[in-house]
Amino acid sequence: MKLFKILFISFLLLQLTAGKAHKFYVSTTQVEYVKEEQSLQIITKLFIDDIETVLRKRYNKSEMELASKKETDEDARLIKQYLLKKLKIKVNGKPVTPHYLGKEYDIDILNAYLEVTDVSALKTIEIENTMLTEEFPEQQNIIHFKYNKTRESLILTKDNPKGLLKFDLVSN
Repeated sequence: MKLFKILFISFLLLQLTAGKAHKFYVSTTQVEYVKEEQSLQIITKLFIDDIETVLRKRYNKSEMELASKKETDEDARLIKQYLLKKLKIKVNGKPVTPHYLGKEYDIDILNAYLEVTDVSALKTIEIENTMLTEEFPEQQNIIHFKYNKTRESLILTKDNPKGLLKFDLVSN
């Protein structure tokens, strides 16, 4: 029931704030372990205006219009660089490097796709997500994790940017 409430609230927040200025600062990251492919497949969703604000300040870019014809290759490179710096993952206690696969836009949301390969077994996963927290102290980065039939969620904040999930391989 708790997972359902978290999922519902995160969905509701994204829907209520789509297409207009928003007071809520939230991102969602979906992580799924695909045993057959031995990979973690990751989708991160951020509001375009929030990521633009952060990238402009961080990289001293006065001009940036993501999701438009004015978006440059440099802008796309900065998105990739920022995401890979701000999302850190440990699998079974060891740091892993996500591979950035690309991005797409959906109305006012940036969907970024990443993958961690060569994950032959999953006992623990530690995720640190500090996206947007340097600009928006009230930012919440919600992580939804799926492994077989197990679903877990974490809410990460500026003051609590890390979360650890442990899995009982016998029950999965």
